[in-house]
Amino acid sequence: MTTLPAETLQALEGQGIELPSWAFGNSGTRFRVFGTPGTPRDPFEKIADAAQVNQYTALAPSVALHIPWDKVADYNALRAHAEDLGVALGTVNSNTFQDEDYKFGALTHHDDRIRSKAIDHHFECIDIMHATGSRDLKIWLAEGSNYPGQNDMRARQDRLQDSLQQIYARLGDDQRLVLEYKFFEPSFYHTDVPDWGTSYAQVAALGDKAMVCLDTGHHAPGTNIEFIVMQLLRLGKLGSFDFNSRFYADDDLIVGAADPFQLFRILFEVVRGGGLNNPDVAFMLDQCHNIEDKIPGQIRSVLNVQEMTARALLVDRAALDAAQASNDVLAANAVFMDAFYTDVRPALAEWRESRGLPADPMAAYAASGYQQKIAADRVGGTQAGWGA
Repeated sequence: MTTLPAETLQALEGQGIELPSWAFGNSGTRFRVFGTPGTPRDPFEKIADAAQVNQYTALAPSVALHIPWDKVADYNALRAHAEDLGVALGTVNSNTFQDEDYKFGALTHHDDRIRSKAIDHHFECIDIMHATGSRDLKIWLAEGSNYPGQNDMRARQDRLQDSLQQIYARLGDDQRLVLEYKFFEPSFYHTDVPDWGTSYAQVAALGDKAMVCLDTGHHAPGTNIEFIVMQLLRLGKLGSFDFNSRFYADDDLIVGAADPFQLFRILFEVVRGGGLNNPDVAFMLDQCHNIEDKIPGQIRSVLNVQEMTARALLVDRAALDAAQASNDVLAANAVFMDAFYTDVRPALAEWRESRGLPADPMAAYAASGYQQKIAADRVGGTQAGWGA
């Protein structure tokens, strides 16, 4: 069995991966949203389910909220509920993609009334952050155009910068704005924030409290995502990750499911660039569990990140540096592949047990009876789902 070095275990002990509240609701394909027994009916039940993931893995200390999906009457009560369950409330995600007014844009809209409405929504999110103790406001914009000539693309960038300036000015001293990008969808001709360069240009103009969010599913096929990770870390502007997997588009599948080697390469650059356990670089999942159970899906996801982080930490940096310096292409690649192919799972299971955690969190959760309990108890009401 591979024995993990003490410094590797120490680095892993500090790892935390924020869970998305919406991962515990019903979701589906573009054709159907599927319901499952025991699905949460409100944000309090979502947080209770998220706390199960942390209970069995010690990897998920916080839960991200999505507004208005997670609106409640009393955010102090929601915060206390989370803390009682051993987790914190994390990133607050805004939503300007489900209101009829935002059909042709929100923060980029040419109509000042609609743009002001979208800005005010973000002011509301910041107010919620004050109540929940959240640091980050994450913005993803489903804005752009479908046809050439439909919009003035430069004017939209100018309006976006003006909107972001107003939102940025409202942040508290210890709060941040993180701007996510996505290369297409739902707009097909042009997207207002399609890539890391656009996001970087927009946040760099705002100030030190504005950062880029990198969603691993938001890139064109063949994109070298680890290069982007390296560059944003180098520039000091990588604020957060949204981890997931894609086969074709923005599939939001379990991280590492499509290309485990890509996840390894990304995490190597995180380690190499000082992003691991860096408070300025937040790890989060952004996934939907369409056909699998949600809590086990999240457990599997955080374990995948932990396993690939362990492998990335095992890269022999001295040997790699030597091979690179001598232009020994095959030796350098072999160093990478040796670490990637190392099976760290038995060592991680043993380490978990030494910390009072189950060696196999998936099996421990399945045996707990929690899934059967929530299926029996959560009868009636409206199940949470995409858009609710």
